[in-house]
Formats: sequence, structure tokens, C-alpha cells
Amino acid sequence: MVSQEAAAPQPPVAEAPCLPGPYIVFFDWDSSMISPDAATILDSTVSSTAGCGGAAIRIDGYTDRSGSDRYNMGLSTRRADAVRDYLVSHGTTANLSTQAFGESNPRVPTADGVRELQNRRVEITVE
Repeated sequence: MVSQEAAAPQPPVAEAPCLPGPYIVFFDWDSSMISPDAATILDSTVSSTAGCGGAAIRIDGYTDRSGSDRYNMGLSTRRADAVRDYLVSHGTTANLSTQAFGESNPRVPTADGVRELQNRRVEITVE
């Protein structure tokens, strides 16, 4: 008679926590290119939101107050789209939405025409 021992049950795999952010990346003046610093933050965002399952991720683009309102709306759209594309290409499978705000809602209030790094940003939030 051969004795067969039952394999010990494996402990459940712990799911990664969902860290809702916000995550903020900044852009050079008049640019929607992902910088190395922004890529580092976005890589962290991908890891931190991996446990969020089917949660929606909102990507909001902004500009500083240099440039026309119309131009800044387009630039903030390009920034949000660049971040969305980066997240998707690095494995984010969540429901992503983008919105452009142009120069409205500045982090640092400035006069019109002022170039301010803190306002040239994309904010990523898990909803």
C-alpha cells in the first residue's frame, strides 16, 4: 500500500494595494514629451495602480499661462494623451479617461504670460 500525502495548500497570493494618488508629472515649457523624471513617476504609477482592478483612472492635463487659451487647451490635451499612451504601453489595463484644462486650475497662481513649471503638469487619479 502506497501512502500519498496531500500537498499542503498554498497561501493565497496577496493582491497589490490600490494607491489612488494623485500622481503628478511635470513638463518642459511648450512640450508634451515624457521626460526621464516623468517616466520614473509614471513607472511608479503603473506599479501603484496595478491592484486597482477595473477602477477608472482620470488623467487631467494642464498648462502654464504662457500662450493663448486655445493653444494651451491643445497642449494640455497632448500632455494628457502622452501620459495615457505611456501608461497603456507599460501595462496599465484600467479604464483610462483624459481631460484637458489648459491654463485653468493652476497649482501656482500667476499673471498671464508667466511660465511656471508647477502649472505644466498632468495629474493622475484613481476614482
